[in-house]
Amino acid sequence: MDLFEYQARDLFAKHGVPVLAGEVIDTPEAARQVTAELGGRAVVKAQVKTGGRGKAGGVKLASDPDDAVEKAGQILGMDIKGHTVHKVMLAQTAEIADEYYVSYLLDRANRTFLAMASVEGGMDIEEVAATKPEALARIPVDANDGVTEAKAREIVEAARFPAEIADQVAQVLQTLWTVFVKEDALLVEVNPLVKTADGTVLALDGKVSLDANAEFRQPDHGAFEDKAAANPLEAAAKAKGLNYVKLDGQVGIIGNGAGLVMSTLDVVAYAGERHGAVKPANFLDIGGGASADVMANGLEIILGDPDVRSVFVNVFGGITACDEVANGIVQALALLKNKGEDVTKPLVVRLDGNNAELGRKILSDANHPLVEQVDTMDGAADRAAELAAK
Repeated sequence: MDLFEYQARDLFAKHGVPVLAGEVIDTPEAARQVTAELGGRAVVKAQVKTGGRGKAGGVKLASDPDDAVEKAGQILGMDIKGHTVHKVMLAQTAEIADEYYVSYLLDRANRTFLAMASVEGGMDIEEVAATKPEALARIPVDANDGVTEAKAREIVEAARFPAEIADQVAQVLQTLWTVFVKEDALLVEVNPLVKTADGTVLALDGKVSLDANAEFRQPDHGAFEDKAAANPLEAAAKAKGLNYVKLDGQVGIIGNGAGLVMSTLDVVAYAGERHGAVKPANFLDIGGGASADVMANGLEIILGDPDVRSVFVNVFGGITACDEVANGIVQALALLKNKGEDVTKPLVVRLDGNNAELGRKILSDANHPLVEQVDTMDGAADRAAELAAK
């Protein structure tokens, strides 16, 4: 889960990272009092989960409370790279002398954590990495050791931070590591980390991505969710405990196991090329040992997607028994009928493995006009794509 800047700032402050005062608002007029409380001047910053806000006009300096109202009005409602600005943060101003960059992230390729730092912050760090790779220090961080004082000073030295702020930056690096670990983050980034005119080091802008798999031990993270921007189908699926992701396509996908579902997405995409560029409409993994109720919930979500024209249920029975899946399909169709919902989307079902023969018999006995069984994965994908194209 990616956080807005103001949420990242709040997490930084919680753990002692030096930040400036700020407050988030959603109406222009609210900027007047906040700016007054911040000393009469403020930086008005669009709150969207994308970069390039400054270049797009989403960051403006307000010279007084009236100006802040005007600037907030200009930014609220803006479209920045497809993201509509619903909130702005008013931040305390600072006299910036130099701008730097620091971050921690998960380095999947090398199976470790990585610290990155540069004295050339305040701009697109991707550009710095591409054009001046020597200006971006990359230091592996062992998960068992973390960022000790010695490791922090290693990062400071590798990035060539000025000696007069080395102690402050080292302290910030250790505190940011605390944020990274304690909040179960996948990314913690500060760009820019600044030195002010009086020599103080501050985190002026922050980006944080949290690991959704750690939600069970981070109950407070639920408050960070951007419910207004959430896809309603994904929200409904989450409420039912389903592992669902909405995609831009026409064939609904249900499978058991992430690997099988990913493979199903591929075969449907390949098959779709033969049927008018039909694509998968979602990722939905009902998991191992899924009950009939789970299957029914998943099917209800997918059939409720107006983009879906056909559904491909691809199950290899192991812990998940195929008869349970078949019962779930029958139950889901009956449930939707009882709710008065007209089910018109065809279902292509491929069952194999544990209790597959019984599962097929359950579906055959139900004899639902919308359910079609196909023996092979490739054949079922092709049929689902063909039905969606029709």
